[in-house]
Amino acid sequence: MRIIAGEWKRRMLRTPAGDTTRPSADRTRETLFSMLVSRLGNFEGLSVADLFAGSGALGLEALSRGAANCTFVEQDAPAIRTIRQNIAALRAQDRCEVVAGSVMGLGAAKIARDIVLLDPPYGSGAGAVALDRLVRLGWIGESTWVALEIGAKEDANIRALEIDSERKVGAAKLVLLRWPTASAQ
Repeated sequence: MRIIAGEWKRRMLRTPAGDTTRPSADRTRETLFSMLVSRLGNFEGLSVADLFAGSGALGLEALSRGAANCTFVEQDAPAIRTIRQNIAALRAQDRCEVVAGSVMGLGAAKIARDIVLLDPPYGSGAGAVALDRLVRLGWIGESTWVALEIGAKEDANIRALEIDSERKVGAAKLVLLRWPTASAQ
């Protein structure tokens, strides 16, 4: 697995050993970041959260493209070690926070993130539950872009947000979500 674009383009990333995590394929990440760039223009100075982080590839890709900082949340011990190794290899410690624990255990956010990236286990429904909770806890605000990766045959049933777009890429479905517009409320 590699960084696709930006400061660390082509740098290789470690992935956790075993089959408890499912890293996003390069093609899936490339499509996701293309979708985000078409809406944001760039990532310069943005605050990012990479939830169900696995190897940290999504958050590290955002940092490589200019994001100011990223909070990585993961509960699997080997994955946490891998995230820390990847951060250290890129010398990005000053721009990263690693939270060892469940996304469901997060407390209230001090500020809403500009981008929230979620890659929960396919078929678990954890993304929908987490997003409803994160909206209530202030991680997601009116200007936040949310990117959710789910299985290609799954539906994104998110009560608190509205779908901006969906795209199938292999076994994955990428869903971009936003705060509901006034007309949708």
